Amino acid sequence: MKHPSSRAFFAYWDKKRGAARAPDRADIDPAAVRGLLGDIFVLSCEPNLGFPFRVAGTRVCALAGCDLKDQSFAALFTAASRGEIEEITTIVADEALGAIAGVTAAREDGSKAYLELLLLPFNARPHTPVSVTGVLAPFDDECGALSTFTLTSWRYLHQPEKLLPRAIRKLQIARGLMVYEGLR
Repeated sequence: MKHPSSRAFFAYWDKKRGAARAPDRADIDPAAVRGLLGDIFVLSCEPNLGFPFRVAGTRVCALAGCDLKDQSFAALFTAASRGEIEEITTIVADEALGAIAGVTAAREDGSKAYLELLLLPFNARPHTPVSVTGVLAPFDDECGALSTFTLTSWRYLHQPEKLLPRAIRKLQIARGLMVYEGLR
């Protein structure tokens, strides 16, 4: 993560989740991330509607040039990037796995603006709508309204797998080459 807003929000999200794969929506206190609220958004996980915005910070809305409430998140992206961003958002929601992405967009004067997109899941609860939160932050302070968002790079934020104590003991005992007999 390169953008300070992404790093700060991820650190807060990570602290709130503790040992779980993701925190509950109720665990996120807007007052605790007051300085980041302009860059933060929440998406409803409705792929057939393009993951509509439930909430979008003022800076995110300014980047899009309009109020984003109930607007499609995927529709912000070019046709070439739309399928990929929908797939990434679905995996973030379904697998409870965060993702970080580099995004470019066109300024009004035709030049490129560079942004960072962070997508983080919430813990799925029965009888509650599934949603995803995140940050969309430009690297330049003065971007104005942007268009034609294009996904340039992305990766998932895999959490380190914790080995069970028994597995660790087995690895400490086993040294050198180990052969496991398999089926033919």
